[in-house]
Amino acid sequence: MGVAVVDFRRFPSPDDLLILLTVARLGRFNAVADTLGTTHTTVSRRIDALDKQLGGRTLARTPQGWELTDLGKRAIAAAEVIEDSLGDLTIGMSRNADSLSGLVRVSTSDGFGAEIVTPALVKLQQQHPELNVEMLSETKRISQNRSGVDLEVVAGNSEASSNARPILLTDYYLRLYATSDYLAARGTPATTDEIKHHNFVSYVESALRVKELGHAASRLPAPASSFQSTNIFAQIEAVRAHAGIGLLPTFMVRSMPDLVPVLPEQFARKVPFWAVARPEALRSPAVRAVIQALRSEVALRHDDFFA
Repeated sequence: MGVAVVDFRRFPSPDDLLILLTVARLGRFNAVADTLGTTHTTVSRRIDALDKQLGGRTLARTPQGWELTDLGKRAIAAAEVIEDSLGDLTIGMSRNADSLSGLVRVSTSDGFGAEIVTPALVKLQQQHPELNVEMLSETKRISQNRSGVDLEVVAGNSEASSNARPILLTDYYLRLYATSDYLAARGTPATTDEIKHHNFVSYVESALRVKELGHAASRLPAPASSFQSTNIFAQIEAVRAHAGIGLLPTFMVRSMPDLVPVLPEQFARKVPFWAVARPEALRSPAVRAVIQALRSEVALRHDDFFA
């Protein structure tokens, strides 16, 4: 009785399927090339080879980036099975049975990134030494276009995106702060209307993509003068250098004794932080682990967010 021989030429390449899965998660060939340590040309060539093997297009270019076709969706279902199987094999081969490995790319704002995302990711890496992390700093809303990252951490009101799922991490408060020296020299405002007699520190309005963070959205009166920066750390240092009254996040300045709350009973602005990922990315164990790590870090700092 003969032994059946499998003709592997009939099957699509597992490597090409895994490349397609990465494109589905990141949406951009350049981001995929960076993640996989290859080139844009190689990614494109492997997707073309997969399309020929499957007899149709797996990706369609849209204004939002590369999107899966119906054939592509069927292909990544197979790719996820391959990924899971290889993960199980890796666990069996690994002495520490570490199931999280590879590269996770996260974009986040400067302040939340430094205060929350960084310690959360460092702790996660310490638990999973084979996990690599790239953190990109940018203050923005949820991307309507494909972002080239696995996970976005964004501030502000959630704008619906048909291709991404926002997950609330926490709300936090923006409050007014100044130094005692500044208030001694210029006087402490008794009402929000008196802000117009003071210097004010905040974001550069013309460059601000999250309007909830700026002076204009606060509905405070126009100040006598302003110091504006696109960087929250620069704003904090300007306030500490007596430049004026600043609109600052409580979780970043609550532990700074040289900063005094101004009008704490009259003014506060609540802003949410979201973790945003596409469905394909949320099926990645590493991405889910990052979200849980962020939630754990937020829980540890709960009082700082709601002070």
